[in-house]
Formats: sequence, structure tokens, C-alpha cells
Amino acid sequence: MKKNSINIIGGGLAGSEAAFFLSKHGVKVNLFEMRPDVETPAHKTGLLGELICSNSLKSNRLDTGGGLLKAELNILESSLLKIAEENQVKSGAALTVDRKSFSEEITRLISESKNISLIREEVTNPENLEKPILIASGPLTSPGLSGWMKSVLGEKHLYFYDAISPIISWESINQDKGFFESRYGKGSKNIFNLPMSDTEYKNFWTELTNGEVTPLKEVDKLIYFESCLPVEEIARRGIKSLLFGPLRPVGFENPKAKGAKAVLQLRPESPEGQFFNLIGFQTRLKYGEQKRIFRLVPGLEEVEFIRFGSMHRNTFINSPAHLKNNLQFKKLSGVYLAGQISGVEGYIESVMSGLIAGISILSSLKGIEFTSPPPESMIGAILKTILTYKKNFQPINANFGLVPALITKIKNKKERRNAQAERALRTLKNWSDGFVEKI
Repeated sequence: MKKNSINIIGGGLAGSEAAFFLSKHGVKVNLFEMRPDVETPAHKTGLLGELICSNSLKSNRLDTGGGLLKAELNILESSLLKIAEENQVKSGAALTVDRKSFSEEITRLISESKNISLIREEVTNPENLEKPILIASGPLTSPGLSGWMKSVLGEKHLYFYDAISPIISWESINQDKGFFESRYGKGSKNIFNLPMSDTEYKNFWTELTNGEVTPLKEVDKLIYFESCLPVEEIARRGIKSLLFGPLRPVGFENPKAKGAKAVLQLRPESPEGQFFNLIGFQTRLKYGEQKRIFRLVPGLEEVEFIRFGSMHRNTFINSPAHLKNNLQFKKLSGVYLAGQISGVEGYIESVMSGLIAGISILSSLKGIEFTSPPPESMIGAILKTILTYKKNFQPINANFGLVPALITKIKNKKERRNAQAERALRTLKNWSDGFVEKI
């Protein structure tokens, strides 16, 4: 091994995962995290791996993009996925975590690691650090570091706007108007559902589409990420749009759902169930409007808001133009990029990119040429997409549309996806055994 240390900028999901991987392989890690000394528009604590939006890490089912990606990460022994599973809150078919205990455990383990030095300091010019360097500063990268990247890359960053949903107090909900049940009986039954009649829904939709939103500070053109649209933006696409989205009234057996026009689902934030978030209700509405409009939902008439929904600007770079297949900058030898700033979208996707960056850096430290994960795997498919897709580049999350089709055609979607998942896990295991285990 030529060198036995690395500097990582950013203690989010990607940076923490990379730090864990490299430290387990004997590499000394300097992990720079600017919080809490330097705040961001969305973070609330100085904890590492803090989850800003939902506390859900998506479905565990293998016929979903998120489920397959997690299964692949388990093959590669992801540290953060293990921590998430140890701090999960039962919630339908998804891996949902207690965000506080999840972040606290990441912070504790990193702080106690003999091979990781946690440095609470903002880095605005990585060229002052010794290489190799991994930039995992996230979508809320500080203006100083963002400015440095702009000067190095020679172009403006790309960006999109992301919204988070409100969190409410369980005891303030009129529980008589709802029921616990997981849609279609998938997963645990601690999802709380609030049905709405036709009249109630139409009134809610009218007020939602006319609600006053918070003006944006930035002068940039407004660009939303399609899978995280504000609920009011979805509603404006038509009166039925929410009924095929977050308020779809199907998949329930409880008598209270019979004849319902719409159903709002609430997901617990912790095992104790004191707080719930409104699933799919990320919003840009002003705080007063959130109170007024969301209290129109039956059961939320006197609800107490623990956290209001909000919107923030997320930054990412044009990865196909600037990154090699090993996540190293084309213009900057020894400098790597991972996390949402690299063009992946989602918690698990960020963890994945941090782990792959860690594997890539370790191989470089040992003088071994990096071999990309197989494109038949979800990991390989995501990386291939963010590194080759050129036109109107936008962040990518795990989905089966990225995975190559099977040679043998299977009409049934679930059976087809399960077959693709089986192939993905097999090829990734072969890659892990043949490359990762040998570096």
C-alpha cells in the first residue's frame, strides 16, 4: 500500500459509509464535518448521517428498486445499512428508522473508531488537503466549497429543489377517525390512515392548490426532482392527481376506508410512536397555510406540528462530464466524489455511492485497478447511468428501468423483476468475491 490515509469532506450518509469501509480496512481517515459550527438550511443537529426528509429508507421488497439496492448493499456488508436495521421502526414494507437514534449511533461509532479522526471544521478549498480526498459534502454543500468546485469545473452547478414533509404529534390526532393498516397488507401494520369523503377531499384539494407558498430566496430557475414534488405541485396537475399518488384510497380492508375518496397515510418517526410524518406530503406551503390546510383532513382538525414542511435547494454536478468510472474527478487526480452531489438521489443511493467510492479509493491505495460493478446489478446500473447519461442530466434513484432486460421475456411484472433481482444479486456477489474481497 502506497499510502494509508485519506481526507473525507462531509459526514453525511456517503461520507460516513466511506469512512467506515476504509477504516475497517486499516486506512486512517480524517473526516471533516462543518456542522454544527456551520449550519445548512435544512439540518437541525450536528449529528453525522442526519436524515433531513423522510425517515424511510424505502421498501425491503426485492421487486422494488430500493429493496434490491439494499439487498446488494448487504452483500457488500454496508455499515450504515446494518445501523439502520438495528434502529428501525416497524412501518409497512419499508425500512424505516428512528432518525435520532440512527444518527446518534453513527456519530458514536465514528467518534470511537481508532482509525477515524472526526474534525469539526469547514473545508472550502480541498487543494489544501493531502490526497486522496473524497468530497461527500451533500446537496447542501456550503457556498465556499461549492464556489471552489465551480471554479475547478469551469461551469455552474446543476441543482434541483427538494421538499420535506411535516411531522405531527400523535396525541393531537383524533384517532377515532382513522385506523392502523398497511396498504395491501404489506409489512407491519403501524401505518395510521385517515380516510376522506368526496366532499372533504374536494374541499382539501381546492384549498391546497390555492395555498400560499414560501417564496424562494434564489433567483435560479425553479427545478423540481420529479420523485419529490411538493404535494401542492402534484395537486395542481389535476383534481385526481393525488388520488393516484399519496392519497390513493386502495388496498385497505378496514371498514372506515369503505367508500373513501382519498386516504392520507401517517408513518411513525420512532418506535415509541409519539410523532408521525405525513407520507408524500412534502411541501413548500407557508407555515400558517400548512396549519390551515392540513387541518382540513379529518382527524387533523387540532393537530400539533412538531416540524413544518419546507423546501431547500439541492446542488449536484454534471457527473458524466466530470467523473471517471471510479468516481474520481477527470481533472483532479486523487480527488473523488460521492453522495447526492454526484447525481444519485435518495438515502440508500447515497450510502451506495459512499461505499463504492470507498472501494475505489482502497483499490487505488493498493495499486489495483478499479473494476466497475456489473451493470446487471442495481448498483452497477445506477453508476453506469450517472456516468454516461448526457442530455438534461438529473439525479437518479434506484429503479428497475435502469436494469438491463432479461434475455427470456417474462410478462408478469413481479416475476420479471424477481428474476432480474436474482440475476443482479448473483452478478454482484461474483463481483464482490472476485474483486472487492481481494483488494
